[in-house]
Amino acid sequence: MPEVKVYSTKQCPYCRMVKAFLEKHGIEYENIDVGEDEEAARELFRVSKQLGVPVTVVGEDVVVGFDAPRLNALFGTEKKEELYDIVILGAGPAGLTAGVYTTRKLLSTLIITENIGGQAMESWAVENYMGYRVVSGEDLMAKFEEQARGLNVSLELDRAIGVRREDSTFVVTTYGDRTFRARSVIVATGRSPRRLGVEGEERFWGRGVSVCSTCDGPLFRGKDVAVVGGGNSAVTTTLEMAKIARTVHLIVRSALKADAVYLDLLKTKENVAVHRPYVVSGLVGETVLTGVKIRQKETGAEEEIAVDGVFAEIGHEPNIGAVQDLVRINTGSEIVVDENCCTSVPGIFAAGDVTSVHGKQIIIAAGEGAKAALEAHAYLLSR
Repeated sequence: MPEVKVYSTKQCPYCRMVKAFLEKHGIEYENIDVGEDEEAARELFRVSKQLGVPVTVVGEDVVVGFDAPRLNALFGTEKKEELYDIVILGAGPAGLTAGVYTTRKLLSTLIITENIGGQAMESWAVENYMGYRVVSGEDLMAKFEEQARGLNVSLELDRAIGVRREDSTFVVTTYGDRTFRARSVIVATGRSPRRLGVEGEERFWGRGVSVCSTCDGPLFRGKDVAVVGGGNSAVTTTLEMAKIARTVHLIVRSALKADAVYLDLLKTKENVAVHRPYVVSGLVGETVLTGVKIRQKETGAEEEIAVDGVFAEIGHEPNIGAVQDLVRINTGSEIVVDENCCTSVPGIFAAGDVTSVHGKQIIIAAGEGAKAALEAHAYLLSR
């Protein structure tokens, strides 16, 4: 077995997934925290040309991100097909809560996910979840995960790419070329961050452009960065990056729409510059990002800002790929559900931010996950 190294940061959820995968398969590895060690960060770039985490080095192989198929190929995971009462897609607040409820109903349950914690893991601070005055998204989701694992929920670290009906069961296929059968399915796949959509974004992805400040933020300690967006996510990211970066440029398309408590804090940060109303019109650099071009919306005037990193915080899109050809989808690309989390297909339920339910909050997603689980249990009993 070649030497295995994982380059990570403390708060990165995808880093946790890589390490959980390796531990599950009994693989010894060296964890290198690039958020705390500048020389380690330089080593990361030398071996991978990345300014983002996680990066896993297995001998001569370099795996960027949590890439389940690559890891399965490298470590020879056995493929098998099993039948479950319920397969839950996603392990955010909705998926983990659903798993707790279904296992308590003595239903055989499998959760398929590539990111335990979902979007909640991106939150630097959660201040509106009952029972906590303030808690980081990572700590809150760790409590969710601990409770789910304590109830013997099976967990597959992968991404579902397709669901189809075969006779009286559903067949779920994954990106890692696995197949699972289930008598019912709960879709709780949440949302993924929107990208900037400007030329050169792919070229600088992991080389200065990121959508996960909790993952990659520590790599930009003492440097100049930009945050794009005007909502709570953008402003809280700005506040956190202001603690470690030299300068933070907040680029806002129109009005700042964050909660008043965050806007008041923003006014106290002397190393934050707000650019409004501006949009990102281009990215600058050769092998790594060195700046962004921004355009004034009203006059069209462009200017260039020298930055080492850009964090996109401009909203999220529903992860519906696995079921988009099977269940009813609305004009916002959300799964349409009724008040009991039922979709247009009997036996398939949905919960959390991937659905048409208006509120996109952790506490709402958790409640919807419980509802979906109870409804799935009733469905299975009726059959």
